Amino acid sequence: MFRLHNSLAGSLEKFQEFMREQGLERLCPLLETKWTNERDWSRKASQRIKANCSKKRKVSLLFDHLEPIELAEHLTFLEFKSFCRISFADYQSYIRNGCMKENPMMERSIALCNGISQWVQLMVLSRPTAPLRAEVFTKFIHVAQNLLQMHNFNTLMAVVGGLCHSAISRLKDTCSHVPSEVTKVLNEMTDLLSSSRNYDNYRQAYGKCAGFKIPILGVHLKQLITLNEAMTDYVEDNKVNVQKLQALYNHINELIHLQQKPPRLDANKDLVHLLTLSLDLYYTEDEIYELSYAREPKNCKAPPVTPSRPPVVVDWASGVTPKPDPKTISKHVQRMVDSVFKNYDHDENGFISHEDFEKIAASFPFSFCVMDKEKEGLISREEITAYFMRASVICSKLGLGFVHNFQETTYMKPTFCDNCSGFLWGVIKQGYRCRDCGMNCHKLCKDQVAFECKKNAKASSTADSSPSSSSHPTGLPGVKGVLSVVEKET
Repeated sequence: MFRLHNSLAGSLEKFQEFMREQGLERLCPLLETKWTNERDWSRKASQRIKANCSKKRKVSLLFDHLEPIELAEHLTFLEFKSFCRISFADYQSYIRNGCMKENPMMERSIALCNGISQWVQLMVLSRPTAPLRAEVFTKFIHVAQNLLQMHNFNTLMAVVGGLCHSAISRLKDTCSHVPSEVTKVLNEMTDLLSSSRNYDNYRQAYGKCAGFKIPILGVHLKQLITLNEAMTDYVEDNKVNVQKLQALYNHINELIHLQQKPPRLDANKDLVHLLTLSLDLYYTEDEIYELSYAREPKNCKAPPVTPSRPPVVVDWASGVTPKPDPKTISKHVQRMVDSVFKNYDHDENGFISHEDFEKIAASFPFSFCVMDKEKEGLISREEITAYFMRASVICSKLGLGFVHNFQETTYMKPTFCDNCSGFLWGVIKQGYRCRDCGMNCHKLCKDQVAFECKKNAKASSTADSSPSSSSHPTGLPGVKGVLSVVEKET
């Protein structure tokens, strides 16, 4: 604003000079404008730490092989990059509006926090047995310990919030396999992040940290709102309340200065791409709870409609869900696929082994379709790209071009499933046919198709004229469809 309007900047400079002449130089920082150019500042901030592109440091892209410290470092890399994009003007906008309206940088930061929390829950629920779920649970506790040592409180809140979510805490069989010392650490973390006494435990720990640290953004935003509402804009004789301006400036300026202290990290670009795509996947609360009950059913009653919230999640973060556009998702997928082939396509022939793919896919919560239909033992770049694009479509609820218009169909001649290559058998209504592209598949396969629906006028007209086709509502596959694939594979 001030750079585009020279007259406004000149007027402020004259006013500052007048204040100095009146002996009020200590109030001049209130009129500082260097932090208000949000676009230039956020662009520079996002470049302060860069992922390591050298091949000297080999990092596994497999979740089971990653050490907790590596996960903590790369989550901190993503968190700090997002935190640095929030400008002085973004904080001012939040204070004025009291919400995330027209504040994309802050909304993106909140979506990242929620994405991490959901990813933690889904990675625990992705394991088929209680001992395996307990192992993942324990691993995330160790990640949380490293985050605390790095003074990354915001991601710590997300991880602990995910582990304390009722969809996870209700898993009694899983909890019985978690070591007592791990449970003790979780209780200590929960107590540290407790909202009691206005987050007093967190504030004390945060105040003792020097150098690099990432605050729990929601706590400090709440403090800004409280301060703005507690103090009036004007005092007697209709004068501006300078004390209020000074107090707000001090709080925002403290957050801005934290962006100038980057962490000492050696992030791996390929792992950053994999994590970025993993955290873009999105499930609703009800879907996550349904997964929880599928793993450990409740004996007597059905699951409640609305799950209870974790005790440590801040209210401000609960209403924001990630809304990546198709171009962003495609970019993340392509980067991740490039990273996979750089690390696992040793012959550089455009294929990786089915075994390597299964290990990489384990870094994501669930499988989304059948791969390697030809059973050749090799997976192509195109198949992997389609797989992860489909995963993003399912979990982001975007729809994109993948959604097929399937209708239940009776086939008059032998037909094979285009998804799993299996035979469509039965007397009537053996499978499903897409009215738009002509794809055929089993009932269990229609929700896991990994190929884009390409409109085909001939197929559409054929389906419309088929007397045996019955209307069947279509849409994005739900959790039951995703989970059925997991159970079948396990």
